[in-house]
Amino acid sequence: MDKSLQSLDQVKASVLDMAIRFGPKLMVAIVILVAGYMVGRWVGRLIEGLLVRLKLESQVRDLLVRVARVLVLGLFAIMALQNLGIELLPLIAGLGVAGAGVALAMQGIIGNVAAGLTIIFTRPFHVGDYISISREEGEVLDISLFSTTLGHTDRSKVVIPNRKIVGEILHNYGRIRQLNIEVGIAYGTDVNVALQLIEKILRASSRVLQDPVPVFGVARLAESSVTISVTPWVTVSDYVVAVSEVNKAILETFREQNITMPLPQREVRMLGSDA
Repeated sequence: MDKSLQSLDQVKASVLDMAIRFGPKLMVAIVILVAGYMVGRWVGRLIEGLLVRLKLESQVRDLLVRVARVLVLGLFAIMALQNLGIELLPLIAGLGVAGAGVALAMQGIIGNVAAGLTIIFTRPFHVGDYISISREEGEVLDISLFSTTLGHTDRSKVVIPNRKIVGEILHNYGRIRQLNIEVGIAYGTDVNVALQLIEKILRASSRVLQDPVPVFGVARLAESSVTISVTPWVTVSDYVVAVSEVNKAILETFREQNITMPLPQREVRMLGSDA
């Protein structure tokens, strides 16, 4: 019984000694962490205001703000550990070795992150733009650190890793696209009348933009017809529907005005020899 009491007294004495020795340092470390949390929030608000001025997407702003807060809190955590007397050099060396191994194993992910940051800060396109890249095209729905999501007119989505975008030839249509419609009329038709009818059709269409001004005119003289090119601009969302509506309107109007749209013609001669 006496030995048990002595052991308990020793434990109490050890705990009291540790509390006296490390208690103040622990309290200071907690204060440092709380201060780091507050400073992190302040830095986050400051960076968010700056990013709003740069007109970055909301998802990107939130991510960068969180990274900044974590970095500030990590810096104060190092200060707290130093205050407790913990040796950080061996820990940092170990983390460095482990980080090198992780970096080798995650080269693809790190490449995507680096490419994502490049896209975020160089801003070659924005959410809502229509782009063509890597044999894929569509409206930009989302930009993240790892990938970019495109939307197709058939409501499907294409997710492209960011490392496949940076360094490639990018065609950014913006938020409008240009139709590419060709109409053939007979050589005996009055071209000016046909062009006037097309102008009326484009002005009457609710999907065709009047700014930029619609472009149309004689594109080339084909074998059996005069080819008229009709290339107005429409919004990205109206592109597919506008192609159908403009083609239909041209066909119906030309039929009403008796403008002939000739079919391709070929002359075939049969050559033979005497028996």
